[in-house]
Parts: sequence; structure tokens; C-alpha cells
Amino acid sequence: MSKISVGTESVVGSLTPSNKKSYKLTNRIQEGKKPLYAVLFNFLDSRFFNVFVTAGGNRITLYNCLEDGAISALQSYADEDKDESFYTVSWACGDNGNPLVVAGGVKGIIRVIDVSNELIHKSLVGHGDSVNEIRTQFMKPQLVITASKDESVRLWNVETGICILIFAGAGGHRYEVLSVDFHPTDIYRFVSCGMDTTIKIWSMKEFWTYVEKSFTWTDDPSKFPTKFVQFPVFTASVHTNYVDCNRWFGDYILSKSVDNEILLWEPRLKENSPGEGTSDVLLKYPIPMCDIWFIKFSCDFHLTSLAIGNQEGKIYVWDLRSSPPVLITKLSHNQSKCVIRQTAMSANGSTILACCEDGTIWRWDVITK
Repeated sequence: MSKISVGTESVVGSLTPSNKKSYKLTNRIQEGKKPLYAVLFNFLDSRFFNVFVTAGGNRITLYNCLEDGAISALQSYADEDKDESFYTVSWACGDNGNPLVVAGGVKGIIRVIDVSNELIHKSLVGHGDSVNEIRTQFMKPQLVITASKDESVRLWNVETGICILIFAGAGGHRYEVLSVDFHPTDIYRFVSCGMDTTIKIWSMKEFWTYVEKSFTWTDDPSKFPTKFVQFPVFTASVHTNYVDCNRWFGDYILSKSVDNEILLWEPRLKENSPGEGTSDVLLKYPIPMCDIWFIKFSCDFHLTSLAIGNQEGKIYVWDLRSSPPVLITKLSHNQSKCVIRQTAMSANGSTILACCEDGTIWRWDVITK
């Protein structure tokens, strides 16, 4: 378990907006009556940077962000199980480069949808409880990791349908895993966090032969020699409550707890001492009225800014390239009063989407001067 460094004082951002950038509300869509838990732009393929996907109830819907605030529906998938409630969605790619949408939720089954033909490509079965988050490996977009209520993280090959590695056991999480993220440049590394208040860094380097084998496996996926990984390389306790969203920021980590704040901190691993090290909390981004779990933030492609909603329907946009932290702007509207479960920033940060508990999608666009 890492220790929090003594002698370093973290810098807290001011909630006074700098208005370095202004956004205007350009659209609001009522998708349905079921809560929407996830919204995500496609950052994998520049041809589809304007395309986003939402998840809620038993439905996955694809949209296109058009000029002047317009949003057009492209396609929709309704799961065969009417009791399914999707919590998370991610973009992935098949071996031939075709875009895939990977979704999971309360049933614990992961649906891989081939966008080109609107058909189920694979159904990934293995988790013993609901799936809280799915993330894709940018360098190998056939690989996804999934965080589950069953206290495990699983690595999958969505092209072949194989569960490659399961991260759980003696050194694993002790409660629901709520969020995961692949390292942006180290292909072997990812981070996870959850209800046990810990954040864990895992390495796949020792088990990479299993990953390679998953691409050439021709037998039944259920016969693949899935490997259990019980110990992370680092465990941090920088929060004292549920941690429901974490993202890499270079070698630093942005993590959000239900304590109304996002932290930027540095994990310092000890050489030759797996699991040990220190955690230096550098910056704190306060988020008022954000003390319920399953509210997730998003960043633009180049990690210059961050957007997060709260339980009052407001969005806080923070500058990630300034210290002390600078609040770029606060977005609010007199009709937006519902919990914002997730935001999605476009690749260049000019558009911010919010999906809400009342089934609405809100679009905000930057005002160009």
C-alpha cells in the first residue's frame, strides 16, 4: 500500500470561473424515459470524431454531431433482454478496422456490436455481476478492459471473444470496481479504482504472451487458458470514499471520489518492491454537489481540459494545463436540474455533451469570438 507523501501541499483550484472560454447550449434531446449512464465520442478513428454513442436502459444509440448544434441519430440497438440496463460503452475496432461498440451493464454480459452491419459481433460472458466500465486499448483497439461489481477486472479480445486475463484475488479490489483506464503509452499498464476507496496499478507485461495468443486462437474461446493475476504493482489510498472515475494524465492520475473533488496525483513506485511506493497529491479540482457515486468526467483528446457534471445538472469545465487549477467555465441552464451521469468532450474540446438521469442529452458548443 502506498503512503501519501508528507511535506507536499496540494493546490486547490478556485470555483470562480475564469471564462477563458465560453459555451452556449445548442441542443437538447429527450432520448427516452430511462436514465442515460454513458456518452462517448469516437476518438479511435478521425473519420468518426463527430460520432458519439449513448447507453441507457437496454438501448445503445449512435449519433452524429452536425454543424450549428444539430444532432442526427444514426442507428440504435435494443438488447434482446428487456431487463438489461447498460451502464457503460466504449469504441473498439475489429481486425479489419471496422468500428465496434462494446457495451455492458446490470446483466454482466458484454455486447460487441459491429457498427457496419448493426449486428452483434460477440457476446462476452464471464463476469459474475454488473459491468460498471469498459475502456479500450488505443494502441491495440481489439483489447478492452472491464470493471465489475464482482470485484474483478477482465481483459478481453473483442475480435476473438476471448477472456485473456482476470485481475482479482489476494491483492485485488475488495468491493465493486467502478472505473478502469489503459496507460496512454505503456501498453502493459492500466489503473483501476472502486468502492474499496483504493486505486490500483496493474501490469500485464509478465503475461503478454497470453495477449498475443488471443489473436491467433482458433479453438473455442471457452477453452483459452485464461490467466488469473492476483497482485497489482501499486495500490494507493488518496481518497477516503468511493472512487468512481480514474484516468491517466501522462504518468499522473486523475481520480474522482464522492467527496466532491477530483485529484491529480503522482504514483511513485519503488523499484524492486512491487506494491510499495508513495502518492503525491498535486492538484485538487473541487466539484460542488457531486457526492453521489457514478458521476464520471471526460477530457478532450489532448487532455487540455476536463468536464464533469453534478447532481444539480451543472457542468464544471477545468483547465488541465494550469496550476493552480483554473475553472474555465460553469455551464448551467434553468431546465437542466437532473443528475448528469457522464459528459463527453469532443476531440478538440469545442463540444461538450451531457447524458442525464432523466433520459436527456444536452449539447454545449464553444462560442468562437
